[in-house]
Amino acid sequence: MSQPKNPAELQKTITPLALWAIAVGLVISGEYFGWNYGWATAGPVGMLLVTLGVTVLYGTFVLSFTELTTSIPQAGGPFAYAHRALGPWGGVVAGYATLVEFLLTPPAIALALGSYGHFLWPAVPVLGTAVACYGVFTALNLLGIKESARFSLIVTVLAVAELLVFMGLLVPHFRVSNFLAHPVPLRWAGVLAALPFAIWFYLAIEGVAMVAEEVKDPRRTLPRGYGYGLGTLVLLALGVMVLTGGATDWRRLAHLDYPLPEALALVLGRASVWTKFFASIGLFGLVASFHGTLLGYSRQLFALARAGYLPGALASLNARGAPHGALLAGAGVGVAALLTGHTDQLIILAVLGALVMYAVSLVSLFVLRRREPELVRPFAVPGYPVVPMLALVLTLLSLGALVYSNLALSGIFVAGLLLALVLYRWLAVGSASAGS
Repeated sequence: MSQPKNPAELQKTITPLALWAIAVGLVISGEYFGWNYGWATAGPVGMLLVTLGVTVLYGTFVLSFTELTTSIPQAGGPFAYAHRALGPWGGVVAGYATLVEFLLTPPAIALALGSYGHFLWPAVPVLGTAVACYGVFTALNLLGIKESARFSLIVTVLAVAELLVFMGLLVPHFRVSNFLAHPVPLRWAGVLAALPFAIWFYLAIEGVAMVAEEVKDPRRTLPRGYGYGLGTLVLLALGVMVLTGGATDWRRLAHLDYPLPEALALVLGRASVWTKFFASIGLFGLVASFHGTLLGYSRQLFALARAGYLPGALASLNARGAPHGALLAGAGVGVAALLTGHTDQLIILAVLGALVMYAVSLVSLFVLRRREPELVRPFAVPGYPVVPMLALVLTLLSLGALVYSNLALSGIFVAGLLLALVLYRWLAVGSASAGS
């Protein structure tokens, strides 16, 4: 398929600090909600074991992914790597998987935002708040990347500070006996069912690649953004999960979209100033991730359209340099997904997309190492090929386990992929016929 004659260019304005904020902001909502669904099937001990394994997966994957991001700093991210390494069909698979992840993560976060708002003010409807979030933050992203990055920095710093305060409030109430109480037998079915909710702790950190084209000095800034971002998230994820499980009756939190304010309510009482204060500012972490994932899917849609895989209108930029067509189209998909009302299912589908994208990206890394040894690699993954191979093995095992535990949702994902492949084939044939 032919490339646009004058592809739009994004502006390079993102600094190292702003990139850290985007990296952490993309993910930090995973520390606020979603992970607790894993307690329902595996209990705190089983969920902790799964999370430790997932942490190893993300550590090895991020090291590998950073090599790709610094070598090919383009807005397409995984799509760009797969297209270069595996050709157009590989690009379709990577682009589809990334879109599933980044288009379905925001609705899950928006529903959690609505649930937090309803927790604070019961008269406020969950769905109405979620839809309003799309309107407000799509408008914010339309202002341009500089304003978006500044906002990400502010809300991410507030969200990190808030989680540190939350952990500090729970430390005096932590008891190992609480964490081990009401044990759930460690069965494979339960552990595998908890897997997507452990991945949710780190899901979307790879979205940093979507803004690589807008980073100042990407070959130095990107490794720092990934490294500092992942380190921050590991500390927050393990701290929040362990302390919450050890300070409360975890069974009362396993099915909520707002586990942290509820945990404080159980420990300190609903009338506590800290409970009310945390619930009020608890929206910052969700806002940071919601805003970041909108930024991510808009750049992926933009890159796919710029390369000719999607309608060209999605590659248009407004006067502020923002891909307005992609932002509006992604918001439309997200609002439609909100109508399902099933946060856990949206999370599972988003994780499916992520794992497929991870696998394709890691295969692309090996192919590019063999096919393009002369490619400039400012950051080379340490321990090659062991580290990326470990990441690939863990990714494939996780993907197999997720499919096994969620056959119906996996079928929906595969049906969408087949549709994307057919659509690409149809567009490619049409383009070839028009050019002949």
